Amino acid sequence: MATIQELLATKPSGNSQQTQYVDTVEAYDKWAEVYDTDGNFLQRLDTIEMHSLLPQFIDRVSRRFQPETENTEAKTRSTLVDLGCGTGRNTIQLLSALSTANKASSFTVIGLDASRGMLDVARTATREYVKSATETDVELGILDLLQPISRTQLLSSLYGAGAVGVISTLVLEHIPLERFFAAAAGIMRSGGYLLVTNMHAEMGMRSQAGFTDRRGVKVRPTSYCHDIPDVLDAAREAGFEVEKVVGAGADGVVVRGVDEQLGDVLGARAKKWVGVKVWFGVCFVKRG
Repeated sequence: MATIQELLATKPSGNSQQTQYVDTVEAYDKWAEVYDTDGNFLQRLDTIEMHSLLPQFIDRVSRRFQPETENTEAKTRSTLVDLGCGTGRNTIQLLSALSTANKASSFTVIGLDASRGMLDVARTATREYVKSATETDVELGILDLLQPISRTQLLSSLYGAGAVGVISTLVLEHIPLERFFAAAAGIMRSGGYLLVTNMHAEMGMRSQAGFTDRRGVKVRPTSYCHDIPDVLDAAREAGFEVEKVVGAGADGVVVRGVDEQLGDVLGARAKKWVGVKVWFGVCFVKRG
């Protein structure tokens, strides 16, 4: 599987900025300090889209795994996972959406990431949020999707039946498809839901994740340009089916490109991507 770095190396570029490619975990450890403030428009777009996708995700999970009963004390907390949680950007959005849906006390949320630097930021952010705004239990832990996953790596909360729902946002770019979906399936319960977002291949053919460090050097991790049909095929092979959501196309995938109006919302760095598909999101259900 070719990396984006290899694809870009075959194309002429007018960009004279020095670029340094490093191990993915190392890159995100370095990026953690400025990840939420460096003006990445794709993160901004992902945050906007999750405002619509998360309530649908929570509704499906709740209806299947948290049926209403008169004896609310008898309910046990089911587990939701933010796989590749980074700085906790969407972990907090998930907590907020649970609170809005009056489901905050029904779930435990686990954030997993390979980068200790990212988790340090997430730990501070979620701690501050939980103090003031949620009844949801939150745990954070290390999990490297690029390494074989063993039971001993997982938090004890995932030792049992597994997660009823997993979100993974802007992570798939860095992981081979077969490995990603095998890992997701391995921590999930049958019938659980998996919500995935990623950079669209149209953007991936031209760019990849990365940031400019204090030296002015562009630091980039390993990235892969995943076409949507390949993503759907890999998910199917791992035991997932597409669960259609509002705004999805015939294939069940929500796709977003940048137009002039959205460019104004997302900021100056989005302007050069007008006319290009840059993001997609899809919800899956794990077959029983």
